Amino acid sequence: MAFDAGMLAAVINEIKGFAIGAKVEKVHQPERDEIHLIMHTREGNRRLMINAGSNNPRIGFTETAKENPQKAPMFCMLLRKHFSGAKLSDVCQIGFDRALVLEFDGYDEMGFACKKKLVVELMGKYSNLIFTDGEDKIVSALKLIGISSSEKRQILPGMIYEIPPTQEKIDPLSCDGGEFSRIYNDTDSDVAADRFITSNFLGIAPIVAREISYIATRHTDTPLRYVGADELWGAFSTVMEKIKTNAYLPTVIFDDVGMPIEYSYIDVNQYGAKYKKKHTESFRELFDLFFETRDREQRIRQHASDISRLLSNAESRLKKKLDAQRRELEDHKKGEKYKKQGDLITANIHMLSRGAKCVKLVDYYAEPDENGAFPEYEIILDEKLTPAANAQRMYKLYNKSKNALIEIAEQMRIATEELEYISTVSEALLRAECESDMSEIRDELYRSGYASRMKNYTAGKQSKPNIAKFKTTGGYTVYCGKNNTQNEYVTFKLAEPTDWWFHVKNKPGSHVIMVCGDEEPSEVDFTEAAEIAAYHSSAKGGDNVAVDYTKIRHIKKPRGTKPGYVTYGTNWTAYVTPKEETIKKLRV
Repeated sequence: MAFDAGMLAAVINEIKGFAIGAKVEKVHQPERDEIHLIMHTREGNRRLMINAGSNNPRIGFTETAKENPQKAPMFCMLLRKHFSGAKLSDVCQIGFDRALVLEFDGYDEMGFACKKKLVVELMGKYSNLIFTDGEDKIVSALKLIGISSSEKRQILPGMIYEIPPTQEKIDPLSCDGGEFSRIYNDTDSDVAADRFITSNFLGIAPIVAREISYIATRHTDTPLRYVGADELWGAFSTVMEKIKTNAYLPTVIFDDVGMPIEYSYIDVNQYGAKYKKKHTESFRELFDLFFETRDREQRIRQHASDISRLLSNAESRLKKKLDAQRRELEDHKKGEKYKKQGDLITANIHMLSRGAKCVKLVDYYAEPDENGAFPEYEIILDEKLTPAANAQRMYKLYNKSKNALIEIAEQMRIATEELEYISTVSEALLRAECESDMSEIRDELYRSGYASRMKNYTAGKQSKPNIAKFKTTGGYTVYCGKNNTQNEYVTFKLAEPTDWWFHVKNKPGSHVIMVCGDEEPSEVDFTEAAEIAAYHSSAKGGDNVAVDYTKIRHIKKPRGTKPGYVTYGTNWTAYVTPKEETIKKLRV
């Protein structure tokens, strides 16, 4: 899985097909390493995404609009100043490498026509986005690099842009059969064919190299000794010809649980029937399909690490507390023996005298033996107390254990409820889609008593939640809360008493409301609303998920309970299997 030079060539071909002559209308920077150019093309507005991060650097069209920060970063403001209204005039790849130049026709500060360029370098941790003028003089960059950061190559305003140092590898597009055979003959025959390709040729990702080996030998790890130079060259040149002629086939590979694991610009057959594959209509669709979930999870890890750490610590603390309480509960359950000892002392008090350290009394509570005789029961006494006082001491110990059982049970109930609450917040964190969702979770934790564990956090003014909205086949609006704050908002603020309420049965999940007024939705509408509730829960991905549904008027919020906690008595249960494709189609 890599955005290699071949993939970049494919994306450039797509950009040229749609955006040459397109005017930049807006510039956004939703992430620290990501720029979005909203461009007006012949087919309407398109969003060109440039990700210069270290994890998944790439460029391409996308339909995923991310939440922007309230205050735009300085680099974003600079791009808005210079590129708003500019038209894309050319896109070219720098050699056969993971770098390209976006050239725009714009105007300078004096109103004269000029060229402006965005140089995009997609090279792992060295990825960058550099703004230069028409003479390649650097104006600014997403990541400025001084002499203290790198002695080999600096990126600073005023400097002339120089292309990144090239690797000592061969451009595969300019290689011919004779040169290929020479390199083949100079390589150790024990080297695998795919390793031979990636080691000697520029800009080829491992998945493409394995596919070339598979085309030639029907295996991905075949050593060179088992494949001839002509045979391997035939497969190699076939793939290179697809790049030269722009004969691309966007392909996504899915694992056995339906998660995308690989993508490529050519057809991929090396996995056989083990994994499923899908061909998309465009690379825009490919990137949205492949990176949507990954990007969201990555953002959550980056922006919600404080919440994850707080929840993890709270969960660990509560589990240890419950374990200790369970052990204490077992100890106090032995308190019945104190009552038994007090009863036996009282029944035989006429036989006891002060000063005895222990006595053996007939245990009438036990079963008699075959001769009808009862066993003896040994009791340890306090020699300083009278028999009556010893009996009272036993009764006090019994009452103390009995009261402790009640108190420990109550504390365990509170700890269990808090642990369940923590699980609902953890589940909501997985469903967070933007920064505002995570801010709502922080605020919820703060107001729920976790303020002392949230350093440097100050609760701000609560704004209107960003509720997920859906539309069923029958046209009914469905609201879905993504965290406990939103759950309470949709249930007790948006919904009317006659609307329908859905929630996964006995698991953490979203409150889902189907707005229907006095109308009776169809069975299809009920099923779709239940699927939305099942999908936005901890049961996501399961089959025959149980979802409870009832009228809003039956939902109650007990006083003093945690956010998101409700009770209901009258309800029905539906069993559904939610599918991601269906849920996405219903999303507004």
